Amino acid sequence: MQSNHKYHMSALQAIILGVVLSLLPISLSAQNYHLKNGEGELTVTGTSTLHDWEVVAEQKSGSIEIENNGETPTLKSLEVSVEAESLKSGKDGMDKNTYKALNTDKYKKIVFKMLEVKEISPVISTSNRFKVMTYGELTIAGTTQRIYVPITLTITENKVTIAGKKPLKMTDYGIDPPKALLGTIKTGDQIEIHFDTVWTR
Repeated sequence: MQSNHKYHMSALQAIILGVVLSLLPISLSAQNYHLKNGEGELTVTGTSTLHDWEVVAEQKSGSIEIENNGETPTLKSLEVSVEAESLKSGKDGMDKNTYKALNTDKYKKIVFKMLEVKEISPVISTSNRFKVMTYGELTIAGTTQRIYVPITLTITENKVTIAGKKPLKMTDYGIDPPKALLGTIKTGDQIEIHFDTVWTR
């Protein structure tokens, strides 16, 4: 009886070990990448009654997890954070008006967190570039909206790039478009976020 008991235990252990080993390659295929602040760029462009304008995000961070088991990868997670007061136009007056509109004394970060991938497809003639439609939550100045963000994802051995653009309205986030010179210069409600970012392991 004792030898039979030992046999059953060893058989059970072998089954458990086989299950664990079969799952191991799947877990190992999921790779985490982090946004490199010093490479790539993230900018916001807009218009005003005087001229078009642009601000550049000087401090940004983020992480993405990708599972690459076959021809089409799986995006497990994606999150990007921008320090609101790192948005720079090169003009102190405009920056101050921007920070006031964003209420940066209270809301320090602008954050996008992906909730799901709606669609992903390879770019024709390439083996490592994909068109992806992400869906997630964008939080600006304390207001969160759920939005679609189309991106182009390029995967190499140790690096990922994410590029794209997304139009938004400031008023959708409770932001009054900034004004200058006693209201004689007004910015337009419509803005566009442009990104071409680099992520490494």
